[in-house]
Amino acid sequence: MEPLDLEWIRAQFPALTQKINGQPTIFFDGPGATQVPESVLDAISDYLVKSNANAYGAFATSARTVALIASARAAMADFLGCSSDEVVFGANMTTLTFTLSRAIGRELQPGDEIIVTRLDHFANVSPWYLLEEQGAIIRVVDINVADCTLDMSDLAQQINHRTKLVAVCYASNAVGTINDIPAIVELAHAVGAWVFVDAVHYAPHGSINVHALGCDFLACSAYKFFGTHVGILYGKREHLSRLTPYKVKSSSNEVSSRWETGTLNYEGLAGVVAAVNYLAKLGCHVTTASAYHSRRAALVAAMSAIQQYERELSHKLISGLLQIPGLSFYGITDASRFAWRTPTVAIRLAGQTPEFTAKALGDRGIFVWHGHFYALNLIEKLGVEASGGLLRIGLVHYNTAEEIHHVLQVLNEIAALTS
Repeated sequence: MEPLDLEWIRAQFPALTQKINGQPTIFFDGPGATQVPESVLDAISDYLVKSNANAYGAFATSARTVALIASARAAMADFLGCSSDEVVFGANMTTLTFTLSRAIGRELQPGDEIIVTRLDHFANVSPWYLLEEQGAIIRVVDINVADCTLDMSDLAQQINHRTKLVAVCYASNAVGTINDIPAIVELAHAVGAWVFVDAVHYAPHGSINVHALGCDFLACSAYKFFGTHVGILYGKREHLSRLTPYKVKSSSNEVSSRWETGTLNYEGLAGVVAAVNYLAKLGCHVTTASAYHSRRAALVAAMSAIQQYERELSHKLISGLLQIPGLSFYGITDASRFAWRTPTVAIRLAGQTPEFTAKALGDRGIFVWHGHFYALNLIEKLGVEASGGLLRIGLVHYNTAEEIHHVLQVLNEIAALTS
């Protein structure tokens, strides 16, 4: 495996050339939205110029749109390690989760239980709480505050014969913790419960193989892995076929499309294909093999190289942050456990609100997020909701060691303002 070619990678992303107040812009806001390669921009433009039409008409541009839908399903099937008819598209992950939760609600009886966690984004919490209207009981799995990891013993105790679904994130969008999904699936399936995985935050950081994970459903968003505003849902074919979605009578009853309400975001799908192909091309850059037998293999190679590189960045960032006086760190700090975290970190500086720190960084061209990041249960558990939440620094593979060195230098300067 060859190291990532950062010069080639960064040349693919036009946004990285921007400047703020004369300073090169540093995008550490990846968990909120990644930047996109130029190939994604070109694909969107090309679709709107050459193929812009609704599907299933008897003319050329409509036929191209139909072909694009099939191409997008195939691309996401390669990305997720599933079959193309197990891929559903929607406005975003949140909307798709609400759609699925309504269908699952039809299956529930009063007293049935659904498990959510304190680690999750509320897109994987609120849709399940609404099923209390059906008589469902919602249980919440706690976290280990010291390192912001899921309390697996609490999960094991909460699961019982009344459990019908466990909703859990692959990785926390707030503090970066990666959950042991196969272990969670094993616990859930032992009592006949389904597992719904929110993989929005994990998707740009590692390879996903839904069949190896064993989960029943998994959702992500192309906007978070170098693509467009399109949500993606994987569901086991048997579930997508048997469950009854809320849909208009005249729409298709085919396994995937019966879950897609209304007209899809076709230009967005063009961007999805381009984003997946960008990652596959990156996979071809990091191997000495003469050729790949499939796009899936190229994607796995790309994500493996990304994961290795991002762990190196995590070590540089976290070790430097821990040296800053008055800094509080939330999450895994032990380098030997970095396989269980993404390069997303959450901090606070003494005497400063996260908003103050974020603005000070933003004025210097360093873009980070502050607040609760919709992970409300986590922020409340950590006791920082009333004081503005957390400051989040989120790296992806187009970030560099030089950028980390710069942000550490600036954070030391900002910390001194209130020391």
